[in-house]
Amino acid sequence: MFKTLFLASTAAALLVGAASAADLPRRAAPPVFVPVPVFTWTGFYAGFNAGYGFDASSNSAPTVIGVNSASTLVRPGTTQAIAFGNGRSNDGFVGGGQIGYNYQFTPGSGVVVGVEADAQYVDFGRERNRFSATGPLAAQQVFNPAGVSSLDYFGTVRGRLGYAFDRTLVYGTGGFAYGSGGGREFGLNSGSRDSFQTGWAAGGGIEYALPTDSFFNFFKSSAVTFKVEGLYVNLEQNNRNAGAFAVNNAGATIFTNSPGVVLASGGRQVRDTEFAVVRAGLNYKFGSY
Repeated sequence: MFKTLFLASTAAALLVGAASAADLPRRAAPPVFVPVPVFTWTGFYAGFNAGYGFDASSNSAPTVIGVNSASTLVRPGTTQAIAFGNGRSNDGFVGGGQIGYNYQFTPGSGVVVGVEADAQYVDFGRERNRFSATGPLAAQQVFNPAGVSSLDYFGTVRGRLGYAFDRTLVYGTGGFAYGSGGGREFGLNSGSRDSFQTGWAAGGGIEYALPTDSFFNFFKSSAVTFKVEGLYVNLEQNNRNAGAFAVNNAGATIFTNSPGVVLASGGRQVRDTEFAVVRAGLNYKFGSY
């Protein structure tokens, strides 16, 4: 009998203990801490841009070319002068692409250095044929021998130095520039050739990194950045002669190296190609977050 009571008491105690244990709170596994990555501008990028360019030259003096009866620019037996005002606006669309690399010394906020190369199409041709003449010409169009109207494309290779405030970057930039196309060089003592010019560029801008899941992230890059930039470009024309070329009524090209063509100024006219560009662009960043 005693043995039966002992066994019954033990069983009851075990049941009560099990019920009490079931009521105790369970110990859950500690949450896994996942650190939020800190944004950095370090990495390669590529993108495109579009904007507006305009003449930034301080020289508004007219370019005057005097021609005599030996020139095919004028009608036989006449001597005339052709003048380009150079004060009219030479401006238009600018667009192209860029590639580059940035390095940020401290993620989050800090100094950023980089290098960028870009190539741009230029549409500065609206005022190219604006001129006045002292008499009727044998030409249908006469092309300006100076100024940015002779530029069809340009490019730069520049360094960048800035400071990042997390996803916002403020920077300055400067370096080598080149350009060519459109107008050709027609000198008094030389034939025509493509006018390749070199010089320098400087400017600055602000760039902002959009969220990774931005609508603009077509290429699934690590970041998409939007920038607004201003750039001044100066291309040196060295010792080029200031001539002119034209198209006559038959569609043939007339050059200023025709016999007897002279400059009214009596010498060479040299004018650098100077213009400013304001543009906006998107960059697709690849590499670090």
